[in-house]
Amino acid sequence: MKASQFFISTLKEAPADAEVVSHRLMTRAGMIKKLGAGIYSYMPMGLRVIQKVERIVREEMNRSGAVELTMPVVQPAELWQETGRFEKMGPELLRIQDRHGRDFIVQPTSEEVVTDIARQELRSHKQLPKNFYQIQTKFRDERRPRFGLMRGREFIMKDAYSFDRDEAAAKSSYQVMAAAYRRIFDRFGLRYRAVAADSGAIGGDLSEEFQVIAATGEDAIVYCPDSDYAANMEKAEALAPAGPRPGATNAMMKTPTPGKSTCADVAELLGVPLASTVKSLVLATDERNEAGEVKRSQVWLLLLRGDHDMNEVKVSKVPGLDASFRFATVPEIEAHFGSKPGYLGPIGMKQPVKLVADREVAAMADWICGANEVDFHFAGVNWGRDLPEPELVADIRNVVEGDASPDGRGRLAIERGIEVGHVFYLGTKYSRAMNATFLAEDGKPAPFEMGCYGIGITRLPAAAIEQNHDERGIIWPDAIAPFTVVICPIGMDRSAEVKAAAEQLHEQLLAAGVDVLLDDRGERPGAMFADWELIGVPHRVTIGDKGLKDGQVEYQHRRDAVATKVALAEAMTFVKGRLAA
Repeated sequence: MKASQFFISTLKEAPADAEVVSHRLMTRAGMIKKLGAGIYSYMPMGLRVIQKVERIVREEMNRSGAVELTMPVVQPAELWQETGRFEKMGPELLRIQDRHGRDFIVQPTSEEVVTDIARQELRSHKQLPKNFYQIQTKFRDERRPRFGLMRGREFIMKDAYSFDRDEAAAKSSYQVMAAAYRRIFDRFGLRYRAVAADSGAIGGDLSEEFQVIAATGEDAIVYCPDSDYAANMEKAEALAPAGPRPGATNAMMKTPTPGKSTCADVAELLGVPLASTVKSLVLATDERNEAGEVKRSQVWLLLLRGDHDMNEVKVSKVPGLDASFRFATVPEIEAHFGSKPGYLGPIGMKQPVKLVADREVAAMADWICGANEVDFHFAGVNWGRDLPEPELVADIRNVVEGDASPDGRGRLAIERGIEVGHVFYLGTKYSRAMNATFLAEDGKPAPFEMGCYGIGITRLPAAAIEQNHDERGIIWPDAIAPFTVVICPIGMDRSAEVKAAAEQLHEQLLAAGVDVLLDDRGERPGAMFADWELIGVPHRVTIGDKGLKDGQVEYQHRRDAVATKVALAEAMTFVKGRLAA
């Protein structure tokens, strides 16, 4: 490819609405062009990256035995009504009508359609297992699209769906996909972690997220440097407190804490560690009648250590809170505790509440909590002596750096990541809802056991940039760079020798199967180098009259501080060696 035949459009400045590095650099490098909020045209340079991502995904999916198809972007609402998602999904689901007034949706995912295909086509256990996948455009009507391709409304995704005869076979298909994903992300050349993820309302333990490690990532990834343990923050657990609870050493005392309504302020005032305080979080659950009206409400008090934060996903698994919960209103709090928030605690409440103690709090002695009176706290509080033992103890907190790993093999660390893939065991959630069955070996109909597996095709380049960039621009891994090698001839339009050497090396690399571009635009060296550093082509060969007099060219990797002189006659062999490395 020659630059004069391609389309290159770089910018010195990023648009004002570009908030993250990947958005700024993709726009400046001419890879994407904004059409509307969260909607982008993939320009030629960016499309080459996306196509390389797709090719790797497609090769490994085919290798795993998955079968490619394509399902419509616009889907009839009837299928989504079968599963209830047409009503349950919020405004993120784009609903439209055709000229006849019939309801349709613009798909954010395709479980319903693929399940409909399976119930029509997969009639016998002899046709199983089967895994269908597609690489297709999706649409999610985000309230606030931002960060370019990181959180757009229209995006490209690879989604796959496995169908099996029983749970054991479905879990086997899941493992095949999990292995394929590891091969895919290994080939991308990115630093990533596969982390255990929460399975939501479906339950079960088979759910993993694939996170590209980046300091700007939105997700917190918890891992143990000394073992294979890794999970996202929603799923992560620390080792439960060991040993018996310490005995009480202090008498309970009502202590003035004027104007100190947070655990941190109280700890500082009293000169004690924050970990000796207990915070009170008040939730409520509502019981509704058939009309959806609230019949009665139940108030809950959750106790966490002062230096810990509540994990809403873990709380949603506590019996009684697993249907739904909300934070209590100020009137509800004052009616039950007789005090405004900031001074709440489990002693001396005006009305009974349901109490849940985090397991760290249940193991504490001589702790500090609110006295249910403004400007006062209790110190030296102990279970069994000052208040009853907690009836309900659960892990309801986020882990923190330094917690003991649940596998007992070290301490937990936390880093940031960007989710770019997810593998998930669905079970029979969709097959039962849509009456999708096959004839089992006993001749009776049975619902399919399903799994789903997604990769954000257009999100992945943005994540790669968040991980790989510097002050000059993008630094692509070889596997997904728009071009792997760029040849930069200095004064090609003025020197026949430079032109001949550049074109010869270009032809040699092309013949060797290298994805190479020859910059024949006649740009000044500074402008030419700035373009390719911004675009992020990983390997650059510079050819000029001065070097050719000594029979040399210059090679420089995008991460190299200085160029390496290479004999012209050995240039192709040298570049191929660097590509192989």
